[in-house]
Amino acid sequence: MAYIVTSACVDVLDKACIDVCPVDCIYVDEGVDRMVFIEPDECIDCAACEPVCPVTAIYAEDDVPEEENDYVAVNYDYFQKSKDDARAKVDEIAGPPSS
Repeated sequence: MAYIVTSACVDVLDKACIDVCPVDCIYVDEGVDRMVFIEPDECIDCAACEPVCPVTAIYAEDDVPEEENDYVAVNYDYFQKSKDDARAKVDEIAGPPSS
């Protein structure tokens, strides 16, 4: 099980989660990604990221709200398939970036 970042992070990118992660498994390509992503194979399920998220965007995979389930696949796709495909899926789910 890993932790999953959901829609509340999109276009917020607070990154407090990155600062507290003891294994550095949270990634973002600055200027490209609209949210952070947690590498499921590196995540040790310590939950350090969850309480520091100011927008409550991070959940244990088993606790992701039903309406946020698309973000489970997006998170895995970012690392196991294609970052570009994952980014396109974020755009599809969340809508285009606000200007």
